[in-house]
Amino acid sequence: MKNFVVKTIANAGALAVAVWLLDKITLTGDSTGKKAGTLIIVALIFGLVNFLVKPVVKLLSLPLLILTLGLFTLIVNALMLMLTSWVAGKLDLSFHVDGFWTAVLGGLIISIVSWALHVILPDED
Repeated sequence: MKNFVVKTIANAGALAVAVWLLDKITLTGDSTGKKAGTLIIVALIFGLVNFLVKPVVKLLSLPLLILTLGLFTLIVNALMLMLTSWVAGKLDLSFHVDGFWTAVLGGLIISIVSWALHVILPDED
């Protein structure tokens, strides 16, 4: 359970950095508390999408992953971010990713920041 909370906080932090750096990834809200709550919910959605959908997409795109020596992972990450944005929109959350190339750059930022936060934050071991 502790590991789940740590990963969700890391995802929320990575999403916050992407929102802060990229103008076309937006998170709106009346107050900082509401934005933080929305960010946690979006991080949960992002984690769920990465847990359920991403392995299937990676398996189906395995030939492209091999052909591009793994660079196609950037596209897969972008698609997962766009799917998260779509689900957030359906749930009436104020998180939106505007455009595919923004999603590619956002996915790259989220991957780097999430990795760094997982190194810093404690694990269950």
